[in-house]
Amino acid sequence: MQPRFHDLEIRVRYQETDQMRRVYHGNYLAYFEMGRTEMLRAAGGSYRVFEEAGLFLVVAEASVRYLKAAEYDDLIVVRTHVGRIRLASVEHTYEVFRDGTLLATGRTLLVCVNREGNVTRLPEWLFGPRPPQARRGGDGPAGENHDR
Repeated sequence: MQPRFHDLEIRVRYQETDQMRRVYHGNYLAYFEMGRTEMLRAAGGSYRVFEEAGLFLVVAEASVRYLKAAEYDDLIVVRTHVGRIRLASVEHTYEVFRDGTLLATGRTLLVCVNREGNVTRLPEWLFGPRPPQARRGGDGPAGENHDR
C-alpha cells in the first residue's frame, strides 16, 4: 500500500506574494496541486502516464482555510493526505506548515473523466490496492453522479 501522506518543501517566491509580501490566497491551491503531483511521483506514478491513458482528474471541489500568513522567502511544508477514494473520485486534504506552525488547511475532490469529459472509474493502477474504506458505502456503477 502506498503512503497515505506526502510532505513537499516549497520556498515562497516573491511572485507568489501580494503587496504585503504575504502569499496571495489563490496560490495555496497551486501549492496543493504541487503536493498532489509530487505525492504521485514519489509513489512511482505521474499525471503524464495517467493522461496518456486518456484519463484526467478534474477538480470538482476545493476549499482552503487560512490560519496564519506565509510570507516571501518562507520555507513551507505542504503535507498532502489521500482521503476517501471512491470508484471515480479521490479526496485529498492538505496542511501547510512553517517551522511546525500550521498556516492553512485545505481539501480537494478530484473526479476521473475520459477524453470526452464523461465520469469514469479510477484505474486500479493509479493507487495500487484500494484501502478497505474505498469499497464501503455508496459506491455505485461508474459514471453515475453519486459516485463523486
